[in-house]
Amino acid sequence: MSRNVVLVTGAAGFLGNLLSQALRTDFSSSDVHLILADIVEPRPLVGSKAITLKADLTKKTEVDALFCTEFGIPNTVYCLHGIMSRGSEENFDFGVKVNVDSVRSLLESTRQYGKESPIKFIFTSSLAVYGGPLPEIITPTTIATPESAYGMGKLLSEIMINEYSRRDLSMAGSSDFPLLSFDRALRSHEQLRVTAIIREPLKGERTVCPIGNSIDSPELGLAVWVASPETTIKNFIKAKYIPAEKLFSHTRVICLPGFTTTIKEELEALEQVVGKEAVNLVEFQDDPVNRRVVSSWPAKFDNSYALSLGFIADEGGMVPVVQQFHKNVTRTT
Repeated sequence: MSRNVVLVTGAAGFLGNLLSQALRTDFSSSDVHLILADIVEPRPLVGSKAITLKADLTKKTEVDALFCTEFGIPNTVYCLHGIMSRGSEENFDFGVKVNVDSVRSLLESTRQYGKESPIKFIFTSSLAVYGGPLPEIITPTTIATPESAYGMGKLLSEIMINEYSRRDLSMAGSSDFPLLSFDRALRSHEQLRVTAIIREPLKGERTVCPIGNSIDSPELGLAVWVASPETTIKNFIKAKYIPAEKLFSHTRVICLPGFTTTIKEELEALEQVVGKEAVNLVEFQDDPVNRRVVSSWPAKFDNSYALSLGFIADEGGMVPVVQQFHKNVTRTT
């Protein structure tokens, strides 16, 4: 039986927790052993073979320790940790330390401990790598020109991963993720605020929409690229099994499938699923800075390359996404 040890950094976040839960029930592999690490200790997974560790990944000794646990050397690494966009912008040095230096440190440990058996390295990038004038549809050949410290850090990590992979130093790959609806571990502060307009009302809580000043504001027509948490996690798992030879030889970057919607359509889906009372929990306070950042994100991607690799996309628009999340909320309340 092949070794099945998986390291997840950033495991204390909502996305990291969802991934950990999915990995332990992944029927494509058996006897999964999980090493879950974050700056705060992740929640234990009851009934699972899992180690939870509080780790400062800006310290090389603590990174190396993740490869020396009782479970042995992992054969897969999911790199989910990072400082969100506004934090990177406000504290440039710390943002670089976490979003660039610690990723390189993790890559180096993956290289060092994977000399006998290469370790697959899966990195979560961001739409923030794109900026400036963009084509209507983003394709694998679209040049990334970030306009933020966060996007710069993600792009530098992508380039490092490509080089490590080219030199056969690790079985590395990175993915540009769509805006992950309802996720508390989102890739940026702005994404977090936008998705809260659905997440919080479904829990009966008030929230603020940072785009527009009322439900009738034309700014709500702003288009965004999204994916559901369920589909995103399934694609995380699928990434573990895609052989390197199927990827482009010049880049390991994959833009995972998503779909285009608008802020208005998100609110309309919320009303359709749970009623007008949920929409009434949304207060509108237009934030020009937030709106500028969200407006700079690309809103449409060509899904064909990712789909050809076996990744999946949501179907039916926002309504089924909100319906599924509503079911999840109902089950946990």
